[in-house]
Amino acid sequence: MVGGPGPDEGAVFTGTEDGSIFRISHDGEHVERVAHTGGRPLGLEIDVDGRLLVCDAHLGVLRVDPRSGAIEAVTDSLGGVEMRFCNNAAIAEDGTVWFSDSSTRYGIDQWKDDFVQNTRTGRLARLGTDGAVEVVLDGLAFANGVALSADASYVAVAETGARTVVRWWLSGPQAGTRDFLVTDLPGYPDNIARGSDGLIWVSIASPVDPLVERLQRGPLPLRKLVTKIPERLQPAPKHTVRAQAYDDAGTLVHDVDVQGSAYHMVTGVREHDGRLWLGSLHEPAVAVLDL
Repeated sequence: MVGGPGPDEGAVFTGTEDGSIFRISHDGEHVERVAHTGGRPLGLEIDVDGRLLVCDAHLGVLRVDPRSGAIEAVTDSLGGVEMRFCNNAAIAEDGTVWFSDSSTRYGIDQWKDDFVQNTRTGRLARLGTDGAVEVVLDGLAFANGVALSADASYVAVAETGARTVVRWWLSGPQAGTRDFLVTDLPGYPDNIARGSDGLIWVSIASPVDPLVERLQRGPLPLRKLVTKIPERLQPAPKHTVRAQAYDDAGTLVHDVDVQGSAYHMVTGVREHDGRLWLGSLHEPAVAVLDL
C-alpha cells in the first residue's frame, strides 16, 4: 500500500513471505524493514492513528507501528471461531475497518484447495471503532481484496473464484443490500484498492483458465482429487501482468495489460498520483508503472 499525507507520504509498504513488512521510499531508492509479524502479512492499510492495519493470513488483524515495529493483536476470530485466512482490508475515515477472510476451510498454504473446490466460505467483516466484530457478507467465492468508494457509499470485495467484485451498500436507497460492481472479469481478481484517482483498481492475478472453470463446476470428489495430485500437474496461474480500474458505475476506465514481462501473478495493486504499484504473491520484488 502507498502512504498518505505525513512522513510516509508516497512511500510504499509491502509484506513478504517471511513475515516482514518493508517500507520503500517513493523513488524506490531506499528499502527498510519496519516490522516482523511472525506470520504472513497480506493486506496493509494506513490506520487513522498512523499505524499500519495489517491483515495477516496466519494471525488475523494486527496494528503495527512502522516507527517502532510494535505489534498489537486486534482480532484473530470471527463469531468466536479462529480465522484461517485473513486477507485484505479498507479503512473508513471514522476508523471502521472492513476486512476479508478468504476461507473457513483452508489457509494461505492451501489456497489452491479452496479455489478449485470452490467452497464459497469467504466472508466480509466489519471491525467497529468500539472493537466489535461482525460478519456482513458470507458465502463468498474466495473473498479477497477490499475497497471503499470515494464517497463511502459502498464497500467492495473481490470474489477471486467467481471473477466478480461484490458491493455492499452502506448508504443511500440500497443501504444494507448487495449487488455487483463488476462481473465476468477477464481473469481471477486478487487485491483491489481505491486509487488517488477515485477509481477501484483490481489486480488480475491470472487470466481465465478453462480447465479451472470446468473443475469448479464439476462434482466435489473430482475437485478434491485434483488438489491431491502432484503440484506440477495441477492447474497453475498463467504469466500475466494486468490490472483494471472501474468507476462507481462499474464502467471499465483503465485496462493495463503488460505483455512479455518476466514479472507475473500480480496480486496487489495501488494507484497513486498516476503511478501504479504492483505486488505479487510469488515475485521477490515490487513493480511500478507510469500510467
